[in-house]
Amino acid sequence: MNSSTGGPAEADPFDSGAGGILRQPKAVWATAGASVVAFMGIGLVDPILPSIAKGLDATAGQVSLLFTSYFLITAVAMLVTGFVSSRIGGRKTLLAGLALVVVFAGLAGTSGSVGELVGFRAGWGLGNALFVSTALAVIVGAAAGGSAAAILLYESALGLGMACGPLLGALLGDASWRYPFFGTAFLMAIGFLCITVFLKEQPRPARKTSLLDPIRALGHGGLASVAASAFFYNYTFFTVLAFTPFVLNMSPYRSGAVFFCWGLLLAVFSVIVAPRLQARFGSLKVLGGSLVLLAADVLVLGYGDHATAVVCTVLSGAFIGVNNTVYTELALGVSDAPRPVASAGYNFVRWFAAAAAPYFAPKIEEWTDVHIPFVVAAVTAVLGAVVVLVRRGALTREAEELEPRHATEDGVSVFADRATAGN
Repeated sequence: MNSSTGGPAEADPFDSGAGGILRQPKAVWATAGASVVAFMGIGLVDPILPSIAKGLDATAGQVSLLFTSYFLITAVAMLVTGFVSSRIGGRKTLLAGLALVVVFAGLAGTSGSVGELVGFRAGWGLGNALFVSTALAVIVGAAAGGSAAAILLYESALGLGMACGPLLGALLGDASWRYPFFGTAFLMAIGFLCITVFLKEQPRPARKTSLLDPIRALGHGGLASVAASAFFYNYTFFTVLAFTPFVLNMSPYRSGAVFFCWGLLLAVFSVIVAPRLQARFGSLKVLGGSLVLLAADVLVLGYGDHATAVVCTVLSGAFIGVNNTVYTELALGVSDAPRPVASAGYNFVRWFAAAAAPYFAPKIEEWTDVHIPFVVAAVTAVLGAVVVLVRRGALTREAEELEPRHATEDGVSVFADRATAGN
């Protein structure tokens, strides 16, 4: 596919030939497989949140801190990940992150109080930050066929992990809420072994990343705009993920089934639907439209009956899948900062919203009623779309200006190829 401004076409990521998404080195598959488990850890606790609250004699607000501590540490750690990986290398950073997840996920299963569990989830978040932020850069660097195939493979891992996490949590959590944590530690240990065997150390960057580089990268107007929009979007995303299980009030199996279907839609729309919509309408139009539709879906979720809430929860996965893919490509392609630095700055901003939503949604319900947290989530999704609309011209111009740099770097910029199409 050629970009609207000319330049060579990147290999079709869906091509089954060399360089396609299915024809990748073992190192890429090992990293992607571990990424699946890492993303499983995000939604793992969803179907067992009521069980954890009952088992530890905790309130919904207290249990929601499992997400808050996890993502708060993840956000702050984004400033550290580039600093660490540029000094010890991507492979060692991945292994350090996996080791921390194994330790803290295992400890989480031994928790005797909600305070202990929240603390162990914070340590888990540090490990996940080191792993997830580095995994994308490693996959892009090691993948055959350019960045398009690498990003889609990463998004596939995200979608599969998001789908399987609630299912694993339900299956293991039906016996005890502790078992999903032990299961995650075991699977991450397998990922640690696979990366140890299959992934060779990649060349370190010529310039070491400082702790402030991600903050400096946010001085670029395009990246700052993407991060601001993603901040509002993530508040909506994690209101659905962390607060909805209490509203649905279902057994672990039923809740796990709902979020498994949600994750399947997320995966399909991330990997298959989003690229085709981008190719036809352009990234900014797709993102703005998807955010508005997500806002409408969340609003109906909040005010509908139980069956409607279930349907809207599952349907939200489609919009979230589209948004995740577009935001990832925008963050990696819109600025002139190195990809790991741009990704760290972008994630530093957006994960704060992921920490805020699980904390504020139950509080807002206490202050008002069960509907208002979803009204707030709908408003934040619209605000994300407003940022895209207001910064539309600048984002498009910046993408066109950066195309020559990315064409030299990796064939052609995925963002320039898609974001400028139809604009």
